[in-house]
This record gives sequence, structure tokens and C-alpha cells, in this order.
Amino acid sequence: MPPDARPARHSVLATARRTAALVNVLAAGAPDGDPDARLAAVAAVLREYGETEPLDLTPRDVAGMRTGAALLREVFAAADADGAATVLNGLLAAHTVRVRLSSHGGRTPWHPHLDRDDDAPWDEWFLASSCMALTVLVWDHQRPPGGVCAAPGCDRVFLAQGSGPDRRYCSRRCATRVRVAAHRRARAAGPPGAT
Repeated sequence: MPPDARPARHSVLATARRTAALVNVLAAGAPDGDPDARLAAVAAVLREYGETEPLDLTPRDVAGMRTGAALLREVFAAADADGAATVLNGLLAAHTVRVRLSSHGGRTPWHPHLDRDDDAPWDEWFLASSCMALTVLVWDHQRPPGGVCAAPGCDRVFLAQGSGPDRRYCSRRCATRVRVAAHRRARAAGPPGAT
């Protein structure tokens, strides 16, 4: 391999992380319902995960991506691998085309795409690339790729690809908040058996 050659396989995990980040940013209440703030937040996530300028992202693109994010949320909400696979199979059938290879005119290494072409709209690209990454994770791990935070008042999605126990929270902060609230309730109730 030439010394300046980039790895040919884009990280499935990086794409899945981008998917979770975008699903969270595109959620109905984030950020504060302001369309300009939402567009800026989506653009920031895209840049963080390697998309280059010019993004040419419009409010219409973001609206389409929000629709896709709502569909993808169902993959994260699936209780088991069968549920995640059922949702993904439906999304793949309805929103993707045959797999094709692209090098974006020689600007990138060859890699697979499930959208129509290299100039597909943002919403089509987001849904197709996200479906591909989440499909590979379900296939590889035989479980849902993540979940929806179990903390009251939090609906963020997260990836759960570690080998430890099932994850229930999107962050340590949410997990700690739930544990502290449970501890306070237990202390307020008094010692066990005391009435």
C-alpha cells in the first residue's frame, strides 16, 4: 500500500456513532426547537464525523433528516436483535437502493453506498448510510446496536457495543442521576422494615 494511502474501510462504528449523534440532535426538542440552531448543530456533527465543506445544508435537508432520525430511533428502541433486524429490513427495503461502490470521483478510497448517487440529498444519504452501519452492527453482534436512555426525562439514543452488562443510560451523568434519586428515595423512606 502506498505510504499516503488511506484505509479503504470507513469505520462502521464511526458511522453508527454519527448516526446516534444525529438522531439525538435531530430529536423534536433539540436544540430548543430553533431551526437555525438545529441546522448549525447538525452541521457541527457532520463536520465532527468527517464531512467536508461546503456542506450546503438547508432547512429542508434538516427536515428530511429529522424524518429519517425518527425512523432510525426505532432501531435503537428495539428490545432484541429480532426487533432491530425487523426495523432495519423495513428501512432497507423502503429507503435504500442496491449497494454500489463509490470513490467520489477518486477523492476517497472505494467504499459501499446504499443511496442513489454521490450527489444524493442529505436525508437519503443519512438514512442509507445509517442503515448500513446499524445493519453491520446487528449482524456482527447479534443484538440491537444500542438503546434509548432509561433515565426519566431523557430520550437520547446511545450505542452499546461493549462486552459488559447491558447498558441502560446514554451517559454516566444520567446513570448517576438515577442512582442518586433512588438513594434519596430510599433514605427518605427510612431503614428497611421501619414503618
